Amino acid sequence: MSVIPTSFFLQMDVVSLANQLIGCRLNTVIDGKFCSGIVLETEAYAGETDKASHAFGGRKTFRTSVMYKEGGIAYVYFCYGMHYLFNVVTAVEGVPHAILIRALLPVEGIDAMQSRRGSKVKFGQLTNGPGKLTKAMGIEKSHNGLLLEEGHIWFEKTSEKLVGDIVATPRIGIDYAEEDALLPYRFVWMPSEGHK
Repeated sequence: MSVIPTSFFLQMDVVSLANQLIGCRLNTVIDGKFCSGIVLETEAYAGETDKASHAFGGRKTFRTSVMYKEGGIAYVYFCYGMHYLFNVVTAVEGVPHAILIRALLPVEGIDAMQSRRGSKVKFGQLTNGPGKLTKAMGIEKSHNGLLLEEGHIWFEKTSEKLVGDIVATPRIGIDYAEEDALLPYRFVWMPSEGHK
């Protein structure tokens, strides 16, 4: 496996990047605990032109200021007063693109994930949603704006191959985005028959 450098996230095509992250590993070392999972689902948010983006129309607030920084950092925000969501800021400084990481397949540090989520949570439910994976991986508001680098929060490319297909679909829960809600900016790994 090889660590994905922050320069990788400076690409300007956020939709392509969201696709490229499927099958990569997301790793964290938080409170001394290493956790790792394979990215199974992402959503791209194309900044100022995307009605689903926090930065649509050039909106600049305390929360969105992180999105305008150079790509390769974490964008973590509180959602619905319930949980934190983890996004990767992409593109060059001044272009507020971001990718929401929506689901992982747990690979390492499963005991730590289980401890953070609760002993009664089944393996298949540990990281199968954006709020769930953030809690399981130990990612919190304090990580907002953190540079993605080995030893904290980082991505790796892996030689492991997922058996199945990457499917593009509309994003979830963004009806407010009008016609942009229909854009195929969500990428999901779909297992082949016999590998579910």
